[in-house]
Amino acid sequence: MSSSSLSSIDLHRIFHKLDRNGDGLVSLGELNWLLERVGVQYSLDELESLVGNTTLDFNEFLVFYESISTEKKGESEVEEEEVKEEEEEEDVGDLAKAFRVFDLNGDGFITCDELQSVLSRLGMWEENGGGDCRSMIKVYDTNSDGVLDFEEFKNMMLLSTI
Repeated sequence: MSSSSLSSIDLHRIFHKLDRNGDGLVSLGELNWLLERVGVQYSLDELESLVGNTTLDFNEFLVFYESISTEKKGESEVEEEEVKEEEEEEDVGDLAKAFRVFDLNGDGFITCDELQSVLSRLGMWEENGGGDCRSMIKVYDTNSDGVLDFEEFKNMMLLSTI
């Protein structure tokens, strides 16, 4: 598993946010809604062939998450290194796309307001008990300017989960 993987607590929280009707199952539509918001595009048919069902319970959701987050392994050390380099390039590209999602005004920095706005849209920020986004930024703000540049954002995403 990569260093950017989510904890089981985070996955449990995400699962329950997706399970809007509280039936203990996440539909492919609900799962696709989340995937689209993080920049992953699947048709419902593709998603059903990946998942093998039209709904997922929490354990199936964990298996699906593991299957899409597990690093590929090459057959030899050379292939493994090439795959790792390609994945790192893809990760940086994916992180750049994610950074642009959070950088709402396109100025190259993520402010507290931008972070809170995007997390709210994703259903991952609770106004009453969500915590302080300034303290979230401060942990990774290495130059103490109160905002996250791309390198700081990359460190945040690779070293933790929001």
